[in-house]
Amino acid sequence: MSGTERHPAGLRTLFLTEMWERLGFYILMAILTLYMDQELGWSDTTKGSIYGAFLGLSYFSPLAGGWLGDRILGRVGTVRTGAVLMTLGYASLGCSSRTAIAPFFVGLVLVGVGAGILKANLSVLVGGLYEEQPHLRDAGYNIYYMGINIGAAVAPLVATAMAVRFGSYRISFWIASVGMILAQVFFLQGRRHFPEGAATAAQAGTAEPEMPRAESRRRLLALGGLFLVAMFFWTAFYQNGFAMTLFAQRSTRAYRWLRPETYQFFQPAFILVATPPLLALFAWLKRRDREPSTPGKILSGMLIMGGSMLVMALASRLGGNLDQPLMSPGWLIGAYGIITLAEVLISPMGLSFVSKVAPPRYRGLMMGGWFAATALGSYGSGFLGRSYGRFPHDHYYLLLAGLLGFSAFLTVLMFKRLRSFDGTEAP
Repeated sequence: MSGTERHPAGLRTLFLTEMWERLGFYILMAILTLYMDQELGWSDTTKGSIYGAFLGLSYFSPLAGGWLGDRILGRVGTVRTGAVLMTLGYASLGCSSRTAIAPFFVGLVLVGVGAGILKANLSVLVGGLYEEQPHLRDAGYNIYYMGINIGAAVAPLVATAMAVRFGSYRISFWIASVGMILAQVFFLQGRRHFPEGAATAAQAGTAEPEMPRAESRRRLLALGGLFLVAMFFWTAFYQNGFAMTLFAQRSTRAYRWLRPETYQFFQPAFILVATPPLLALFAWLKRRDREPSTPGKILSGMLIMGGSMLVMALASRLGGNLDQPLMSPGWLIGAYGIITLAEVLISPMGLSFVSKVAPPRYRGLMMGGWFAATALGSYGSGFLGRSYGRFPHDHYYLLLAGLLGFSAFLTVLMFKRLRSFDGTEAP
């Protein structure tokens, strides 16, 4: 709720759908590197390549998902297709082992494609709920993002409990599959709240809104610039599942209930704590006409994310470079706290910006473009991760801080163009 106005009823459905879907996905993210390391016995180079390729697939496939949602299956049909693929993918991962590698790769492909085509269309459905209340769209995406992070916060705790109880990560894949079944149940129960229903514009026999070609091109160029700078953010962000997980495994003091996979609990948990007061702050600033623009929030997030990489560089310099369990958990937890603030300023704001700026004809495709930028960044995280053990870790994190500084510089160069769209809507 914002002021006295209520958010659309469909937001609850999408919140619960994404919460259960992300539970499964972030169970996988919490244990993927560790599963390849401890149960499959692969090297850092191999793990980094597979980690980056999987994330790249997960965030490139929204391009196809956006097209399917725009032109072929409609939003609801594409979401359902993605959910089925993910359910089967987690089950396949649950059947994998050191002597059964094929189900591992089949599972990753199914989950990667399914997650991608589902996610783009869920995000567009959120924006579609606010056609009559565009001033609530940013807040709506923040609330939706809390659903993502409830699932993401619970996921590593589930993975930790299963690993402690059964001494294996494999059972967690089956729990992820059950989570996807629940996501489908909530989605189908609430589908009546979506203004688009299950149809594309062509299937429904309705005409898409027209936009002058020059204006459409101007918007697409602005979004292309946003996608470029977002790519560098995600390269650093997805170190949470690779370099920072290895830092937890190799360089941080171990405790029974604070295992390497457990650290991924802190980032989404911090988001759940930070989002309500941040929304209240933005609402307070908005009433006084002082709320930062969406591009301004994104720029701030880039700079803050760079600060988190500097914290990790310092932790590495003070002992983490030795790959011995010497460091306090406080270093990682503190870094995750800083990452949280950056993420809240960038990820939901980026989704909101794409939703309101994209020309109607390309809305699904452009939402896919946002996730494609995420794909390039996430692949970059794994590509860089291949070198994690080849040079001092503080140099590794300083390189990431430098990439984020460069992305902030690019944002400043494009700031006026991006700012010109703030508060506008595609007709």
